[in-house]
Amino acid sequence: MAKNKSDQHGFVYSTNPDFKFDQDAGNQETLPPAQQRLRIQLETKHRGGKTASVILGFIGTDDDLQELAKKLKSFCGTGGNAKDGEIIIQGDHRDKLLQWFQKNGYTQVKKSGG
Repeated sequence: MAKNKSDQHGFVYSTNPDFKFDQDAGNQETLPPAQQRLRIQLETKHRGGKTASVILGFIGTDDDLQELAKKLKSFCGTGGNAKDGEIIIQGDHRDKLLQWFQKNGYTQVKKSGG
């Protein structure tokens, strides 16, 4: 039996008869591009020696994260993944990604790390 932790926040049982799950915490709205504070990092750890550009700091729904990842992968012409609020693009595409973000209204994007 699979658990859906996003609905129950990891709770199994409560002794409080008035306890209710807070449903609003999981429904996070996506910030407009100008308010997103994104960071582009280059990582090689835990990737079998391969490099990957990782975009951190996205605030919004999972559907919007997946849509943004799809656009970025298409722009870079490479594979990648999006989960847990971060987008992973295969290869070193930091400069390309920074240009794409600036062209599309993301003003608070920086290259950081490696």
